[in-house]
Amino acid sequence: MAILNITPDSFSGDGLFNAEGAVDSALEQALSFVKTGADILDVGGESTRPGAKPVNAQEEMERVIPVIEALAAEFELPISIDSYKSEVVSAALDAGASMVNDVWALRADPNLASLVANNGAPIVLMHNRSKPANADVRTQLGGRYVGVKYENLVEDVKAELLESVKLAKQAGISKEQIILDPGIGFGKTVEQNLELLDRGNEIRDLGYPLLVGPSRKSFIGYTLDLPPEQRIEGTSAAVALAIARGADILRVHDVEVMARVARMTDAITRREDSSP
Repeated sequence: MAILNITPDSFSGDGLFNAEGAVDSALEQALSFVKTGADILDVGGESTRPGAKPVNAQEEMERVIPVIEALAAEFELPISIDSYKSEVVSAALDAGASMVNDVWALRADPNLASLVANNGAPIVLMHNRSKPANADVRTQLGGRYVGVKYENLVEDVKAELLESVKLAKQAGISKEQIILDPGIGFGKTVEQNLELLDRGNEIRDLGYPLLVGPSRKSFIGYTLDLPPEQRIEGTSAAVALAIARGADILRVHDVEVMARVARMTDAITRREDSSP
């Protein structure tokens, strides 16, 4: 899953939003992604970095809808809308998106579940305990969460994801539409992110496809003491481990490199048994 941030304030410095050329920039970026191994294009118009300012639905739509329309006309790959607002998601699906990536797992907008159910689109339900009070932002390394308490990290994440699954099913979303994301970087400390990544197989054991998004995130930066633009090796390690722990979809910025990492990791960990 290739990230297309149609924002001016992405934590990773790859935001494509500007007053004149967002569509052209997104098309150029998407073409590069498609050529180098992307399977899904994920379009978002609101930054979710710690400390980011919210964007209203109208502004978000003005950013993403022209981009989605252009992408849908140009590429046959599935397009995902990275939004938790039903108004934005509805417009995006009408514009050509076919998948929903909800960072609040149906807890932010009570109308989103029924919309997804009626449309039949796949939806990513991401675990999220982000609170501004827990955000700590440093100039070189960016934002991270501190002081976030869990009784039992993995069990709490599993339980809260299953609560969102229940909301989805009650609204008529089928099991086959649901993808789970443990929410690396969202309301977890550096240490908690590392543990959750290492135990991704326990999330996968819930019986749903697993999406993991470690790309360039601050847990890598704080572990290696590196800014976002120097986190490609750390991201590669995280992607390889995520695959080894059961991830089915990797949400990334550096598509060419991570596609190679994914293919190599698959060759090692998911090879078919050729023995008699």
